[in-house]
Amino acid sequence: MRGKLLFVAGAALGYVLGSRAGRARYEQIKTVSGKIWNSNGVQKSVHDVEGFVQDRTPDVADFIGEQTKKVVRKVSSKSSGKGSQIS
Repeated sequence: MRGKLLFVAGAALGYVLGSRAGRARYEQIKTVSGKIWNSNGVQKSVHDVEGFVQDRTPDVADFIGEQTKKVVRKVSSKSSGKGSQIS
């Protein structure tokens, strides 16, 4: 689904940028895309995604922190040869 959405968005952008239809066609596309973006369904999805991201941000930060510690421990143990660890 995400790939299809990106394709459609890319195709629309390519059409707008490459169009020789002129300013009137550009304004028409801009108006239609604005109506779609501001529709209730799209805005509900945007709100849902914002909530999901806010809920998951601490989990992602913790995961990245733990993975970074593992890498640092591994590199430290290889470079020192003593197996020192970072707490």
